Amino acid sequence: MDGNGRWAKKRFLPRFAGHQAGLETVRRLVKYCAQENIEVLTLFAFSSENWRRPQEEVSLLMQLFITALQREVQKLHKNNVKLRVIGAREAFPNQLQEYIAQAEQLTAQNTGLTLVIAANYGGRWDITQAAQRMAREIQQGTLQVEALNEQQFTQYLCLADLPEPDLFIRTGGEQRVSNFLLWQLAYTEMYFTDTLWPDFDQAAFQQALHSFSTRQRRFGRTGEQLEKNA
Repeated sequence: MDGNGRWAKKRFLPRFAGHQAGLETVRRLVKYCAQENIEVLTLFAFSSENWRRPQEEVSLLMQLFITALQREVQKLHKNNVKLRVIGAREAFPNQLQEYIAQAEQLTAQNTGLTLVIAANYGGRWDITQAAQRMAREIQQGTLQVEALNEQQFTQYLCLADLPEPDLFIRTGGEQRVSNFLLWQLAYTEMYFTDTLWPDFDQAAFQQALHSFSTRQRRFGRTGEQLEKNA
């Protein structure tokens, strides 16, 4: 969700105003995804590299996260949305950790859209923590080295129980994945747009979905094979 700061700067507003506007975009798109029966929406809210930003901005982002949880969780629950947060949450203030745990517990049994918030998350961190967990089980004798394969390793990643993403969208004009879901994006379709996140409305999202619908996903096979099996 890139471009909040630039959106604010263009309007001669503080960067935090851009983050607040970006939260409004999140609200709109979560509602739209739920209406369109999209199964999973994962939002990269705060990367493990974002701690490098000015301390004042980081503190305001933490407060915005708390405020969003306080105001939105009951609405999510009412609309049958399940909330999950992935990342190294132990780095967050205790109050924020408590709100996250309460929100996840409240919405755990919901069966509609799964909304995943990646916060203090990095794809390299995800792979590293998976390798550490797996290594501990090998050390304890509960896992055999010979049993390791891609499918086994995937079970240790943060989103092991969810399907791999079909579509990756990055707003704001940058064309890179920036350490997001590095393992899970292996066969994901990429969509980049110059639109800044606060301006990424339903029409822009529909354009991204249309682009996705026109692509042929071969997963290593040929187009002729897919057409033959269609």
